[in-house]
Amino acid sequence: KKLKIFGASQNNLKNINVEIPLGEFVCVTGVSGSGKSSLINEILYQYLAAELNGARTRPASFQKITGLSALDKVIQIDQSPIGRTPRSNPATYTGVFADIRALFASTQEAKLRGYTASRFSFNVKGGRCEACQGGGIIKIEMNFLPDVYVPCEVCKGKRYNRETLEIKYKGKNIYDVLEMTVEEGVEFFSNIPKIARRLKTLQDVGLGYIKIGQPATTLSGGEAQRVKLAAELGKRATGRTIYILDEPTTGLHIADVHKLIDVLQKLVDSGNTVVVIEHNLDLIKTA
Repeated sequence: KKLKIFGASQNNLKNINVEIPLGEFVCVTGVSGSGKSSLINEILYQYLAAELNGARTRPASFQKITGLSALDKVIQIDQSPIGRTPRSNPATYTGVFADIRALFASTQEAKLRGYTASRFSFNVKGGRCEACQGGGIIKIEMNFLPDVYVPCEVCKGKRYNRETLEIKYKGKNIYDVLEMTVEEGVEFFSNIPKIARRLKTLQDVGLGYIKIGQPATTLSGGEAQRVKLAAELGKRATGRTIYILDEPTTGLHIADVHKLIDVLQKLVDSGNTVVVIEHNLDLIKTA
């Protein structure tokens, strides 16, 4: 099975035809300005996004693209932040936080008090500390200076009110869980497969050291990218997805590059297609 692009002619591309094998790890490489990004991002991704995901994108100029029948969605993974506010974190992004909240709501004590899963969310009223509205930090706006964040006086940065923090699972409350590293979390939730599996994907992409509730604003580009990959790995694989990455190894250490390659290889092993634009030789040689 192949995806065929006919007559691509954007920027430096002069009416070329390209075949991309599906279900493989494909690398597009070349000198700067040779039209890699024009071909993959501006033509292929924009067209696939419009056709498969129903996005309103305008692809650059080409004649036709064939072979879409073997694909059901396209996903572009880049190093942009997973959230712009300290409220988003790896747990909320990968969806594991919903399971953790449900687990706390199912404890004996929570049932006695009639707490639901929303009680353990720091984004809605009820269980959160109202002084900082569940942020744990208060933003002080300074004129002509960047905003300053200070820990909340009332909850001391714990995000929840006292009643919510009294609910414990295996001796830990919801704040303690958010403060754990991913590795500790995998150990702690080892008997809850649903949660352990999601956390394990974060560990597999080499993020065992970050906190489960670490604010998204404090993650680096490479970390944000791997959180996105972990979220993809945690989904049910259809084996018909095409992933597009533009120079994913930028700014990564060699050890991180090898972890990234392992993760991409896992996506390919489930039958998906990975298309990477890359200059890094370590990644090129695995394609």
